[in-house]
Amino acid sequence: MTEPAAVDLLDIDPDFGSDPYRAYAVLRARGPVHEIRAGEKDRFWLVVGHDACREALTDPRLSRDWPRNGHLATGLEAPPATDGPGNAHMLLSDPPDHTRLRRLVARAFTPRRVAALVPHIQDVTDALVTAMLAAEDRRADLVEALAYPLRMTVICELLGIPDLDRDAFRGWSDEITAPTGAEAARAAQAVPYLGGLIAAKRAAPADDLLSDLIHTVDEGGDRMSEDELLSTALLLLLAGHESTVNFLCKGVRALFAHPDQFALLRSDLDGLVEGAVEEMLRYDAPVETAPPRVAVEPVEIGGRHVPAGAVVLIVLGDAGRDPARFTAPGRFDIRRTGTGDRGHLAFGHGVHYCLGAPLARLEGRIVFRTLLSRCPTLGPDGRSGGRFSGLFAQGERKVPVRW
Repeated sequence: MTEPAAVDLLDIDPDFGSDPYRAYAVLRARGPVHEIRAGEKDRFWLVVGHDACREALTDPRLSRDWPRNGHLATGLEAPPATDGPGNAHMLLSDPPDHTRLRRLVARAFTPRRVAALVPHIQDVTDALVTAMLAAEDRRADLVEALAYPLRMTVICELLGIPDLDRDAFRGWSDEITAPTGAEAARAAQAVPYLGGLIAAKRAAPADDLLSDLIHTVDEGGDRMSEDELLSTALLLLLAGHESTVNFLCKGVRALFAHPDQFALLRSDLDGLVEGAVEEMLRYDAPVETAPPRVAVEPVEIGGRHVPAGAVVLIVLGDAGRDPARFTAPGRFDIRRTGTGDRGHLAFGHGVHYCLGAPLARLEGRIVFRTLLSRCPTLGPDGRSGGRFSGLFAQGERKVPVRW
C-alpha cells in the first residue's frame, strides 16, 4: 500500500498559526499519524487523537534522549559532543538514566514541599493583584501583571534564588525561552551563577529544593553530578515557567470566550475552581505538543509506519479535543463529571509525566480563586495577543484585561 504523501498544515487551514484545532481535527479524521511538510526540506510526524497520543507517549522506540539519539534525525553517523550543563536532565533522557534522575528529583520535590508553598503563592498572588488593581485606567496585561511575575517568583522561591538576584534571573529566563539576541551574552551568565549558587548551598544548605537536590542520596548512595544539578535547575526554571504561564493565560482566555461558564465559576468559586482548572487543561493544553522525540527504529503507530530517524511530535492539545474520548470536546464545560471525560493528557503520560503537575494545579486554583473574587468585573480589553504555545505560534503574547 502506498503511504500518504506529506501534508502542509497551512494547506489544510491557512489560519493554523492562530487556531490549530481545526487542522488537527481534519488530520484526526484521516488517521492518527501524519507526515508533515514544513518548507522545502523539513519533515516531521504528528500524532493526533487521545489513544494514539497516549500510546506514543509510552513507546520506548520514541526517544527523548536527543544527546544520544538526535543524530538519527540529522543523518549524522554519531552523536555530536554534548558535554557540559544543559543536556543532563531527565527531560532529555530515557530509562534507565531517566528513571535514576527522576527518582532523585522526586525525593526532593515532595508533596510536602509543594504544600508548604501555599501561603507564599497566596501572598504573592495577593500582592500582584493589588498592584494591578491600582492602575488608574483599570487596564492591564495579565501576562506581565500576574502570570509571568507569579511563576518566576514561585520558581525562584522553590529553588532558593536570593531576592536580590531575581531580576537578573528573570532576564536570563526571558532570553533563553524567547531569544532576541540582545541579551544572549548576559543570559549565558545563568550557568556560572547557578554553579556558584550550588557551591554555596553545598557548603550551607537552606530549606529549598536546590539544597535538597544537592544533598539527596538514594538508597544505593547515588546522587546528582554537577552537570545534572545545573541542568535540572535550568529545566525547573524554564520548562515549568513556560508551561504554567501558558496554562494561566489560556485559562483566562477560555473563560472570556465562554461567558456562561465564566459567570458560573464566579457564582461558586470554591466549589467549581478545581473542575474549572481541569477543564482549562483539557480544552487548551498549556503545551500544545510534547517535546519532540526521535524514532530510534521503525515503529508503527495507529497502523502508520514511522521510519527510524523520524522526528515525532505528539499533539497533547488535540488529545483533549478527541470526540472518541470526550463528550462534545469543543464545548468548554467546567462541570464535566462523566468518567469518560476525565484523564486528559495535558501533563503528558508515562515515565515523562510532568513532575510539576501538582504545583501547576495548585497555582491555578489560587490564581483563579483570588483573581475572580477580587475582580468581579474582569473582562477582555480588546483582542488578545498571539498563541501561547505550539507550531507556528504567532504574535506577541498578551492577555489585555479591564475591570
